Amino acid sequence: MRREDPISHTTSRPLEIRGLDLDFGTPRGRIHALRNISLDVPAGQVVGIVGESGSGKSTLAYAVLGLLPENADVTAGSIVFEGRDLLKMSAPARRSLLGDRLSMIFQDPMTALNPVRTIQSQMIDIQHHEQSSRSEKRGRAIDMLNRVGIPDPQSRIAAYPHHFSGGMRQRICIAMALLVRPALLIADEPTTALDATLEVQIIHLLKDLQKEIGCSILFVSHHLGVVAELCDRVAVMYAGEVVEQGAVRDIFHNPAHPYTRALLECDPGRIRKKTRTLPTIPGEVPSLLGGKRGCIFRQRCPQAFNRCAQENPVEYRIGVDQVARCHLLGEERLIPA
Repeated sequence: MRREDPISHTTSRPLEIRGLDLDFGTPRGRIHALRNISLDVPAGQVVGIVGESGSGKSTLAYAVLGLLPENADVTAGSIVFEGRDLLKMSAPARRSLLGDRLSMIFQDPMTALNPVRTIQSQMIDIQHHEQSSRSEKRGRAIDMLNRVGIPDPQSRIAAYPHHFSGGMRQRICIAMALLVRPALLIADEPTTALDATLEVQIIHLLKDLQKEIGCSILFVSHHLGVVAELCDRVAVMYAGEVVEQGAVRDIFHNPAHPYTRALLECDPGRIRKKTRTLPTIPGEVPSLLGGKRGCIFRQRCPQAFNRCAQENPVEYRIGVDQVARCHLLGEERLIPA
């Protein structure tokens, strides 16, 4: 059952994903990587996507950008950005949005920059949509490097990526992504390669710049603490499905789906007693080959019952602004979303 009446917001939604299904063709068969994804990114807000490795977080981000491999096949749904369905646009028209209305911070700052070109040349090139002189583009690049905390940007802009540390490279990547003042910024685990101190600095920097520019952010992360600090809303993904979504406060204080609760229980920041054994979720993420029937989480869920193996759960509304896919919520007689 696909959700036809999504959660309403008082703000406009630059990005609206509805009923998105995406497969990968492989020699072993079709991998159903994304199934019935519906998600909104409201204007001026940060929406986090969390889940284990292999849950489809990065696949969803790359689907929005159109940066998927040739064996990817969108079989259903829509990705509407600023009123236009990206899936129905021509390849040149969709590419014209990249580095303009759509921008991205990639996961690994050590490989995101071209190693044989200076920072200056890369930051000037990314402004190719701007009808201004090279000196004006260079000036804007220097100003943005200064705002992200690069010391002496006037001289360092002429340096190559290997002259900078990992933290400095990530700051440069953020500067490049925001230099074009996008309507939507997609950040794919931008702090994964950084140590804890740098991670905090980068998150605070990103939060300040987002408020200043006013863009929306789709923030992919496995770090629950970062999501709680940065995001307004959060979607929890498991094995290619969004199993729960809502405001960050609601999800973190009143998780409704068993997977969300298990994920939060595994957060080291919530451990109050000394222990040598970190909590884990028993079992493994299931294979996404072939057709799936029933709840995708049932084999790892301690509360699974017969219905979980027979029917795909629909979304149920919890409160005003939170929905989750779980048969247990149906047993509680909640109203389907």
